[in-house]
Amino acid sequence: MTAPERKIAIYPGSFDPLTNGHLDVIRRAQEIFDHVIVGVLHNPSKKKPLFSPEERISIIGECFQDPLVEVDSARIEVETFDGLLVEYARMKKAVAIIRGMRALSDFDNEFQMALMNRKLNRDVQSVFLMTGLRWIFTSSSIIKEVARFGGDISDMVPETVERRVKEKFARTVT
Repeated sequence: MTAPERKIAIYPGSFDPLTNGHLDVIRRAQEIFDHVIVGVLHNPSKKKPLFSPEERISIIGECFQDPLVEVDSARIEVETFDGLLVEYARMKKAVAIIRGMRALSDFDNEFQMALMNRKLNRDVQSVFLMTGLRWIFTSSSIIKEVARFGGDISDMVPETVERRVKEKFARTVT
């Protein structure tokens, strides 16, 4: 009898920066899948990112080492990718793509992407996880905007992210 294959899922996003909402989705994805790949991508349709993909990978990795973050870091991989997500999923032998949803407004775009991904690769399922109510209003964009003007983001991001965002904005202001 052979050992069952690990169920691998990819959670793609820009994660610029990682939020507590993202962490909520990652924790719950770990309840369903054996291994979760956090796929950091450069999205050319987004405005100038705050952090480079390499900085984001470093920040996320640092967050996952913090016991307060409460993820099983042994079952998480963080890496960058470009190109088609379904091709990346095939290469990583993933069975699912995780998508976090905050509100109904997210659904239309996510639904279209899921249908296209399904057309391109029927072996990879799209799994939608609703962000916990506590984080439903948060987004990386909102967090950056609040931080840019000196607002308190401490309860919306891990401590590492808060520190790195403050450092980044301190350098751009001076």
